[in-house]
Amino acid sequence: MRSSFVPGGFPAIAVIGIMLAVVGGIVAIGCSSGGGKSRSVQAAPTETALPDYSKLGSAASFPVESARLVAPPQIPAPIARKSPARVIVNLEAKEFIGPLAQGVEYKFWSFNGTVPGPAIRVREGDSVEIHLKNASTSVLPHSIDLHAVNGGLGGGADSQVAPGEEKVFTFRAVSPGAYVYHCATPLVPHHIASGMYGLIVVDPVDGWQPADREFYVMQGEFYTSGATSAQGLQEFSFEKLSAEEPEYIVFNGSSDSLVGSGKALAAKTGETIRLFFGVGGPNKVSSFHVIGEIFDVVHQEASPDALAHHVQTTLVPAGGATAVEFRVDVPGTYVLVDHSLSRLLKGAAGHLIVTGSPNDNLYDGASAKGGAVSAAH
Repeated sequence: MRSSFVPGGFPAIAVIGIMLAVVGGIVAIGCSSGGGKSRSVQAAPTETALPDYSKLGSAASFPVESARLVAPPQIPAPIARKSPARVIVNLEAKEFIGPLAQGVEYKFWSFNGTVPGPAIRVREGDSVEIHLKNASTSVLPHSIDLHAVNGGLGGGADSQVAPGEEKVFTFRAVSPGAYVYHCATPLVPHHIASGMYGLIVVDPVDGWQPADREFYVMQGEFYTSGATSAQGLQEFSFEKLSAEEPEYIVFNGSSDSLVGSGKALAAKTGETIRLFFGVGGPNKVSSFHVIGEIFDVVHQEASPDALAHHVQTTLVPAGGATAVEFRVDVPGTYVLVDHSLSRLLKGAAGHLIVTGSPNDNLYDGASAKGGAVSAAH
């Protein structure tokens, strides 16, 4: 009997069994070492004390608000309030057919009908209540695992939801930064490779440094039965997923999502840009670079406290994120890329179009004076 939940007929129960066996093996390894000999554990230095979450206190008295969810590449404004709240986040798993590249369609699985899903923005200390519905038109069960969560497999243990149903769980946002979320239903990489990923930004108590514009971009892979650019509706390929050979590596769900009129990012000279950039994966790392710019600040792996300055290209792992900041001083077209540049052929490119007065002292060229621009794409 073939399973309708797993490509190639691999039974879903077998996948779950394998996952449990792997987890059990890890636990067993952690509990003992070869020959029954105990292993000494070096105490952590006193200066790196771990946080104590036992004193968080109840969130019952927090004011309640609904999260404002915005489709990418936009992102909700930074949290202005100075105290924590109980934030209600309403998400819905949706399956739909949409464009992957010019003339190419794919059946996406998504959160709220966009790839990536909407950016969720909360404040450090907030109590976050996730409501995950699965559309009645869905064929498969879905779920959510947020990397900002401590416990419950990131929420995946409590959010497995069948078509037409809803699940709810609550977590406390205790660590500031930007974190990936994704579906956690077997086969997990299949769900991710179909578009079920996004970012949750946990603003620090004192906020991020001010920026004039913020954008939200995620890189993802798609494994289609047809070759890159093969026309028409493309089926998912389990064989290519297993071999980690994607036909498409794109930003925000399609090869031209950030290219062209009304889709490219836009800014003016003199403005400071913050890009929250994540990698849904499920497999490939990204060497994130903006052609024509230098990152003034990189929050390494999206930690507000891990700062690097004057960075050309920053490495972002699968299932990870970064936040980069830079001021645009010269007009022109800047190109967002994964600097594994062969991936341009698979769709990994986006444009940031900057308008304003030329700055000859910084750069003197036709492209900064309204001349022809040859942007890599």
